[in-house]
Amino acid sequence: MKNRTWFITGISSGLGKALAQTVIEYGDFVIGTFRSQEQADIFNNQYKDKAFALTLDIAKSNEIEIAVKLVKEKFGSIDVLVNNAGFGFAGAIEETSIEETREIFEANFFGTLNLTQSFLPFFRKQRSGHIIQISSHGGFKAFPGFGIYNASKFAVEGFSEALAIEVAPLGIHLTIVEPGPFRTNFAGSAFRQAEKIIEDYNETAGAFRERMQHVDGKQEGDPYKASHAIVDISKLDKPPLRLPLGKIAIVSLTTKLESVQNDINAYKDIAESVVF
Repeated sequence: MKNRTWFITGISSGLGKALAQTVIEYGDFVIGTFRSQEQADIFNNQYKDKAFALTLDIAKSNEIEIAVKLVKEKFGSIDVLVNNAGFGFAGAIEETSIEETREIFEANFFGTLNLTQSFLPFFRKQRSGHIIQISSHGGFKAFPGFGIYNASKFAVEGFSEALAIEVAPLGIHLTIVEPGPFRTNFAGSAFRQAEKIIEDYNETAGAFRERMQHVDGKQEGDPYKASHAIVDISKLDKPPLRLPLGKIAIVSLTTKLESVQNDINAYKDIAESVVF
């Protein structure tokens, strides 16, 4: 396989950082994004001729437009797009303001959608490429206290499922990666919480917030092992639509599937009774 060019958002820490380093180790070229020009400059000095960093806030469409134009002019095309940037958020549904919700969706959903749409012309012209959406086990199964974050990732998975079918005849692959808890900065300083707290939700959303405060640094997942898994599936002729990562992710997905199947089995007669 020829050396490929990857575009990876959010490579300053966590899975994005691990993935960028792993891709470089494999001999592929990385175009990565940071929020800080200082970080981008340090990265460029460290990985001359092996990678290129630029600044990008994926919640700002004008910055996406500038970044895509730069990539087109400087590199011509890319082979793999990884939508990794975003942030976590805890809060009960009632606790989360509409303003907080919009901020989450701007980064986690609209930023991902915008960047995906912006690079699709590259892939269509090439009749090849791989889009990798970094979702979460929480993009498949919802948890109390995590609902708005869940919604943003559910939305990513929804358009990605449809897109995977739309682009398959064009030689373009799409994979939704669904990590469970990993030892990244996700549950640390980058994690946000609703400003409002309602005591009635202390045993549900409140318990979730409490767990998140104590899990940082103790998660089961190794981001470097995850990055190797992602690179490995990117080499497959037929990569999966979904790639759960971690034992907890497997439990989450299996529990959701069993719950849905149980409801179908229990209420199948009612479901079928409403047709003409």
